Amino acid sequence: MKVAVNDGFKKALSSIIDGNLTTLLTAIVLAAFGSGPILGFATTLIIGIFTSLFSSIFISRLIIHELLERKKEISFSSKMTENILTNTKFGFIKGRKLYYGISTILILGGIASLATKGLDYGVEFSGGYAFEIQFQEEANYEKIRSNLSNVFVEDGQKLTPEVKKIENKFKAKVTTKFMINDTSSTAENTVTEKLKEGLIEWEGKYEILGSRKVGPVISGELIESSISAIIFALIIIFGYIAIRFRKWQFGLAAVAALFHDALIVLGIFSIFYGILPFSLEIDQAFIAAILTVVGYSINDTVVVFDRVREYLSENKRMETGSLIDNALNSTLSRTINTSMTTAVVLLAIFLFGGEAIKGFTFALLVGVVVGTYSSLFIASPLVYDIAGKSIGNNTTTKKD
Repeated sequence: MKVAVNDGFKKALSSIIDGNLTTLLTAIVLAAFGSGPILGFATTLIIGIFTSLFSSIFISRLIIHELLERKKEISFSSKMTENILTNTKFGFIKGRKLYYGISTILILGGIASLATKGLDYGVEFSGGYAFEIQFQEEANYEKIRSNLSNVFVEDGQKLTPEVKKIENKFKAKVTTKFMINDTSSTAENTVTEKLKEGLIEWEGKYEILGSRKVGPVISGELIESSISAIIFALIIIFGYIAIRFRKWQFGLAAVAALFHDALIVLGIFSIFYGILPFSLEIDQAFIAAILTVVGYSINDTVVVFDRVREYLSENKRMETGSLIDNALNSTLSRTINTSMTTAVVLLAIFLFGGEAIKGFTFALLVGVVVGTYSSLFIASPLVYDIAGKSIGNNTTTKKD
């Protein structure tokens, strides 16, 4: 058991380092280009990466070694799970054209929806009205958001406002895009009256301290910085993987898979906004979610690539397709376990985290599913199609 534990940690080290470093690079880009809540999110993500890295490399190993020294019985599976996803022989490369077809349909469907229906842009991107409100009692932010959603209605659709605590628990900032396209001189007064109608439950117990219109200049800057963040993250990831794996094909396949993930998540948000019973606004939190998905997906992809690289050094004459299939099957258990545990946490947040973060959590849930799919069915098959036998020193030609 001691030998197995030592070998396990030793062989997993490169995957752990590569996976966390690629996520860290994404977080650094997010911090460099983001502001406000995105900067705070990026800072938390960076701290989390370092603590997770320290835990996976040192703390868990120390605990396991201590248990072994005390002659404790250690098991890494139960009777129900010990044979699950072991010795699998899925033909990922053989079925790649089917997977490409599924992805193409999803992406084209999303692009069609983006072109015709568009996205539900939040206040940061479309502009809107912002109000600062002082309450005489502790503010119930969820209740305020729910009540205002019932009065901020356009074309039969509820426009859920953003309600945030500022300074203290008695003060709230309400931001809404209700009537943002109305250019009449009475528009702001109408929005204010609707606000008061939604706050009728607190009549006489609050004061509107101020209001302002969020202009398109701020929105344009946010859109530009968000796009820049994603582009720079993809460039940095491509460069790192290309250098680390000494093959530009790995970097190109990884970036293509990430682009694939982002497009599908965007498409799903376009298709289902106005259909699902919660907000699917495109705001700063959504940009943070997209970049988190990029970090998660690249982590999974790098683990698979690392195993491909390991097999390349050990089986130089094996046919490329079989080698990649073996690598994917050998990491399948890890990939599924990681995805399931992440999805369980996100599902709990989605169900119990409140209305304000449902859209953000939904983006992460979709991203985990799509990211897992792309790391298994898109990234590695793309390496096979781009590089063929030149992926390593293999002497045999690739076969379908």
